[in-house]
Amino acid sequence: MASYVARRLLYALPVLFGISVIVFLVISLIPGDPATAILGSFATPENVERLNRQLGLDRPLPVQYLTWLGGVLDGDFGRSFTLNRPVLDELADRAGPTLILAATALVLCAILGLAAGTVAAVHQYGWPDRILSILVLIGISTPSFWLGLMLIVLFSITLGWFPTGDMYSLFGGGGPLDLLWHLTLPATALAVVATGVVARLTRANVLEVFRQDHVRTARAKGLRERTVIRRHAFRNALVNLVPILGIQAGFVLGGAVYIEEIFQWPGLGRMLVTAISTRDILLVQGGVMVIAVAFVAINLVTDIVQALLDPRIAVR
Repeated sequence: MASYVARRLLYALPVLFGISVIVFLVISLIPGDPATAILGSFATPENVERLNRQLGLDRPLPVQYLTWLGGVLDGDFGRSFTLNRPVLDELADRAGPTLILAATALVLCAILGLAAGTVAAVHQYGWPDRILSILVLIGISTPSFWLGLMLIVLFSITLGWFPTGDMYSLFGGGGPLDLLWHLTLPATALAVVATGVVARLTRANVLEVFRQDHVRTARAKGLRERTVIRRHAFRNALVNLVPILGIQAGFVLGGAVYIEEIFQWPGLGRMLVTAISTRDILLVQGGVMVIAVAFVAINLVTDIVQALLDPRIAVR
């Protein structure tokens, strides 16, 4: 197992390097001049040239990339132009809310998706399967940002059950229950599509395991159906479902960008939207890089968990 983990870590290095190159180039090639955006009404040609020289934006792209990468490896993501504070400090402040939102949505999609898919497979072609299949199809087909807006209209504006946004109440908030109250709608909107995907693939994997010999043997021995499903069918299907959960975790992190903007959630996604609109390049590069590294780390963890569930994977 140790050699398998070492191999996966080694494979992750070129992926992270490629991500850093893509992130830097894509952000650097966005139309517009950061110096002009920063200076605003003071953006005379002389001031723009002077600021570009101070920020190092007048140097060739390879030199800018190597300088930026060296700083990142040294723990220095630069300084935000618009916030006038270290990018790393801003990322640290914003990462917590995004982690809370994404983790809650992922837990919801894992629990609901695995349960719905298993129930649908057990009752194949029955009424639970038909109802769940319709709900899954609706969930997969519903854009998260539209669902978020509809949840606000229904449960916040019309019924007044939940707040329209933010992480805590402006007055008298700050506790766990207040956080949960504010978290319900954005986490639900973020989890719906991922739940549908997990449920659909869970159903397919459980049905495939049902057709295998060891499940038929377990049933022939007279084991209770609940035991067959829990110990033989679901456990074996889970090996193939763990990577799917890892992929959905990446989609949840990506979806947090517009969900946070809709619900005014103070996380990395909302920070990125603001940074892009103000052309704060270093802040955008740092935020995208953190999300990309988190996605790679999640997939690394899922690979390790899958190998623990099925030791044959580690020796391939």
